[in-house]
Amino acid sequence: MKLKSLAAALLVCAAPAAFAQAPAAPAPAKAVPQTPEAWLARMTDMTQNMSAYKDPKVFVPWMNAVTEPGFYTTMGNQMMDPGNWLNMMNSMTQPGAYSNVAAFADPNVYMKWLAAGLDPNFYTAVLTQLSDPGKMMRWAMSPLDPKVMSMAMNTLNPNMYMKWMMSPLDPRSMQLMMAPINPNMYMGMMGASMNPGSYGDMWKGFMTPGAMAMPTLPTLPAMPTMTAPTAWTAPAAAGAAPTFNFFDPNAWTQMLQVPAAQPAAGQPFAFPFPLPTVPAAPAAAPAAAAK
Repeated sequence: MKLKSLAAALLVCAAPAAFAQAPAAPAPAKAVPQTPEAWLARMTDMTQNMSAYKDPKVFVPWMNAVTEPGFYTTMGNQMMDPGNWLNMMNSMTQPGAYSNVAAFADPNVYMKWLAAGLDPNFYTAVLTQLSDPGKMMRWAMSPLDPKVMSMAMNTLNPNMYMKWMMSPLDPRSMQLMMAPINPNMYMGMMGASMNPGSYGDMWKGFMTPGAMAMPTLPTLPAMPTMTAPTAWTAPAAAGAAPTFNFFDPNAWTQMLQVPAAQPAAGQPFAFPFPLPTVPAAPAAAPAAAAK
C-alpha cells in the first residue's frame, strides 16, 4: 500500500514538469465559413476580409458562396440593418485592418497562387462551380425564394426605419465618432506597421530583432609588407652583348635614351646591341720628303 501511495505521489509531482516541457500546440487555423451569414460576417470585417485572396484553398469555397443566389438575398437583408454597417466601419479603426492588407507583402501568398495555377484540381473546382446545373436551377427559382420575399417585405417594416432613426444613439456609433480623437487608434496602427507578423510569416525571421544574428567574422591576419623586388639582370657573357630583360621597366626607359657617348668597353648596355658610331676619317698620307 505504501508503495502504491509513493508511486502516486511521484506521478503527481512529475506531471506538471512533463506538461511544461511539452511543445505548445500551434494556433488553430481560422475555420472556413459554411453559410452565407458567416461569409458576410467575414467579408464585412476589415480585419479578415482579404483571406479569400491570400489562399486558393479559401478562394474556392468563397467563390462557391458568392455565386449562390442565397448569398445576395442574405446580403440585402443585412444591408437594411444599421448595426451591420456600424460593425464594418468600426473594424476599419482596428490595427488588424492594416495587418490584413500588409500581409500581401508575404511572398508565400504568391507562391500559393503560382502552385494553384499549375494544379488541375484548382481549375476543376472552379469550373465545376460555374457549370453546376443545380446552381443554375437555384438562380432560376430565386424569385420564389422566401428570403427574397422577406427582403421585399422588410421595406414595409416600420421597425427597420426605427432602427435607422435610433442608430446615432447606438454605442457603436459613439465608438466610431470618438475613434478619430482616440490616440490608441493611431498607436495601434503604428504598432501594427512595425510588427513583423503583419507582413506574413516569411518576414518574421528577417525583421524580428535578434531572430537572425549575423555570425561574427574572424579577424583577418595583417597583410605582410610587400617590398619591391630588385630587377634581375642576367650577367653578360664575356665578349658578347648583354641580354635585354623584357620585364625590367628600367631597361625599356633606358632603351629610349640616346647616350651622349659610346660607353666604355666592358660596361653593360641597356640596349642589347651597341649603338653605331661614325667611322673616323682615314689618316692623311705623310708628305714626301723634300729632295
